[in-house]
Amino acid sequence: MTARILDGNALSAKLRGELAGQAAELAARGVPPGLAVILVGDNPASAVYVRNKVAACEKAGIRSLKFDYPQDAEPAAVLARIAALNDDPAVHGILVQLPLPPQFDEKQVLEAISVGKDVDGFHAENVGRLSQGQPAFFPCTPHGVMKMLEYGDIPVSGADAVVVGRSNIVGKPMAMLLTQAGATVTVCHSKTRDLAAHTRRADILVVAIGRALAIGAEMVKPGATVIDVGMNRFPDGHPKAGKLCGDVDFEAAREVAGAITPVPGGVGPMTITMLLANTIESARRAAEGRR
Repeated sequence: MTARILDGNALSAKLRGELAGQAAELAARGVPPGLAVILVGDNPASAVYVRNKVAACEKAGIRSLKFDYPQDAEPAAVLARIAALNDDPAVHGILVQLPLPPQFDEKQVLEAISVGKDVDGFHAENVGRLSQGQPAFFPCTPHGVMKMLEYGDIPVSGADAVVVGRSNIVGKPMAMLLTQAGATVTVCHSKTRDLAAHTRRADILVVAIGRALAIGAEMVKPGATVIDVGMNRFPDGHPKAGKLCGDVDFEAAREVAGAITPVPGGVGPMTITMLLANTIESARRAAEGRR
């Protein structure tokens, strides 16, 4: 059995086409969606992520503003910029690219963003709303995963789901979204005993640990849906050394799984798509006089 590929590129193209139509409708009503992106420092990966986000905004008809700060930037300057963007009615989403340099308190920076413009879904109030099942901006990667499961016709209600990783960005919100969708969820992490015993019983396995090829075929239940959130590079000595890979050994696991996401071309494009969706939703709220 070879797994069905859950193609994030194809789904993203479909959804972004729909989002572009929504952005045009809002612009016609005098509320063109606007996203402000703040990049601090010279992290090459962060620069690539920001460039991709800005490009996606332009294609979707979302006005993007980009603010660059040097590695040694004063936190007060960035916080002042966030305060100004909070007050700018033409800006509907504010994104601060993580990680930040060590002089920053990331929690303080994220909490400085207005809840109504927190399109990354990292503000404590949005996290609290998510945990209570209330309307909120969901973190983009877990939200994208849920869309992939929905459009892939993967049954979630009643399924045994295992999330490997407990980060605030992916693991924890992923577990909450799956729970709200009716799955029975287990969260595994670095302290989990016998990880394979958990992963082998998962109908839906979501892996987000940032370690290349950590999940092999022997750790996957036959017929399971495997969602690989990782973005790594094949290690030295591997025939594909230096090329992108995920946390899952894709070539091996696809012979066991029922459905699987590739890396690249799986979850990554969906993360940016849901950022666009959150920004447009924020603009819609502004157009309707609500935040």
